[in-house]
Amino acid sequence: MSAPPRLFVILARRAPRALILRRGPSAWYHLVLWNTADDSFEHGAWFRGRIYEERCDLSPDGELLVYFALQGRHFASSYRGSWTAVSRPPWLHALGLWPQGDTWGGGGKFTGDRTLVIASSSSEPHPDHPGIGLSVSTAHCERQRSADLVEGADWSGLDHDGRCIFCREGKLFRRTAQGDRELADFNGLTPDPKAAPDWATLPLTAAKRA
Repeated sequence: MSAPPRLFVILARRAPRALILRRGPSAWYHLVLWNTADDSFEHGAWFRGRIYEERCDLSPDGELLVYFALQGRHFASSYRGSWTAVSRPPWLHALGLWPQGDTWGGGGKFTGDRTLVIASSSSEPHPDHPGIGLSVSTAHCERQRSADLVEGADWSGLDHDGRCIFCREGKLFRRTAQGDRELADFNGLTPDPKAAPDWATLPLTAAKRA
């Protein structure tokens, strides 16, 4: 029997949205957008490579994702094998991208809905992914962490209503007075990479999706 996937959750600070990063099989990541108000889920990108979960962040309004990725087959390209990028979750289409070339830095933190700090030596974007509409500076960035509220959980924290949520054995739970409630089971998924939908590729100056 294969090992269950590992889950990591990143919550938007102002909107009832969270991104679930699912790792498994080991070479694959899958992104799932979670509406924490009604516990609905939107499945998105599959990525073969490494996404550094602790170096990712959602914008306060939950509309954008900054992530740090490593994909060895691109080391000889202009992407330099590793990069920080901004996309519309749960997709990875890069609206802004900053090549890194190693794993010593990378990733970022939103300070506003369209303002962010990236852990890069340069704020000069890739010419094909200029990030028009973003205000970007460079500095050390605080990393995402599990709150370690639940023993044995891959990740745990508090949702937007202050309730304990946690991930274990490929499943997402919320802790209640009546016991632990399973919200979703992400086991049994098979990599199925698809192109991002049109709305996820729109420039940042375009209107938000309906």
